[in-house]
Amino acid sequence: MTVFEAVLIAVVEGLTEFLPISSTGHMVIVQALLGLEPTEFTKAYMVNIQFGAILSVVVLYWRRFFRSLDFYWKLLVAFIPAAIIGVLFGAAIDLLLENVAVVAGALLAGGAVLLFVDKWFKPKGVEDVSYGRAFGIGLGQCVAMVPGVSRSAATIITGMALGLTRKHAAEFSFFLAVPTMAAASGYKLMQGWQADPDLFTGNHLGLLLLGNAVAFVVALLAIRGFVGFLARHGFRAFGWYRIVVGLLLLALIAMGTNLNMA
Repeated sequence: MTVFEAVLIAVVEGLTEFLPISSTGHMVIVQALLGLEPTEFTKAYMVNIQFGAILSVVVLYWRRFFRSLDFYWKLLVAFIPAAIIGVLFGAAIDLLLENVAVVAGALLAGGAVLLFVDKWFKPKGVEDVSYGRAFGIGLGQCVAMVPGVSRSAATIITGMALGLTRKHAAEFSFFLAVPTMAAASGYKLMQGWQADPDLFTGNHLGLLLLGNAVAFVVALLAIRGFVGFLARHGFRAFGWYRIVVGLLLLALIAMGTNLNMA
C-alpha cells in the first residue's frame, strides 16, 4: 500500500463513516478499484482507520461524554448485540468484505429502503434514548455487519422507528460508533499482531497513523454537514446515491470487470 492509496482510503472512510451509504462498502470498492491485494495489513488498515473517524465524535460532542454514567450504560446495552455477533461470525464477515457483489446488492437494497424511510417512520419527537430503545438500536446495528448496509443507516433508521427525531437518532448513532469501532479496531489490531508481531511496525505503522489522522479530520467536517442536511432533507438523496453506485458496480461486474479482492 502506497501513501497515496492509504490517504485515499482514509478520505473515503472519513467522508462515509457517518453517512448512510456504508463506509466499509466504499472502502471495499476503492480497494478493489485500486487493485490492492487483501493482505493482513490491508484488512487491518481498513478497520483501524475507523478509529480516527470516531475520535471526531468525541471531540465534537465531548460534553455529552461527561454528563452521567447512565449515558455509558445505555451505550453498553446498545453495543452488546454487535459484540456477540462479531465474535461468533467474525470469520464469515471477513469473507463478505472481499466480495464486491455483496456490497453492490446491499447498496441497492439499502438505497430502496432509504427512498421511503421518511414516509414509513414518522418520528414522534422523542429525544430520550431509553434502555429499551438503546437495545433496539443495538440490534439494528447488527444488520450493518454485512458490508454495504451502513452502520449509521441501520442505527439511525432503527432509532427513528422507535420514535426518535432524526437529529437525536443520528447523534446516538454517532455515540454508539465509539465503543463499536474502538472494539473492532482493537480486536483487529490484536489479531494482526498475533498473526505477525511485525505487522504494525516501520512503514506500516506510519501508514496506519497517517490514515487515522486523515480520517479524523475529514470525519470532523463530514459530521457537521450531515446532521444539518439530514434534519432538513431526510434520506432520499442518499437512497438515490446508493442505487446509482450499486447499479454501476453490477454493470462493471456484468461486463467482466474483476472487482473482487480474493
